[in-house]
Amino acid sequence: MRERVESALAKIRPMLQRDGGSVELVDVEGSQVKVRLTGACHGCPMSQMTLKAGIERIVKQEVPEVTEVIAVQ
Repeated sequence: MRERVESALAKIRPMLQRDGGSVELVDVEGSQVKVRLTGACHGCPMSQMTLKAGIERIVKQEVPEVTEVIAVQ
């Protein structure tokens, strides 16, 4: 499952990089995915919306077993 999540994140990264940010996979624990937002995304007021409406939506679409994507430091 980790490889499939990484593949989904690879599809998202170019969009984040255009705005000066990125996302990296930290861990997959059961059906929960932990990511770290970096660059301009780290600390951005819109990062929670980016995480839930963008990253989580696409990861769940690509890997249906995922129930939640959370950001960690």
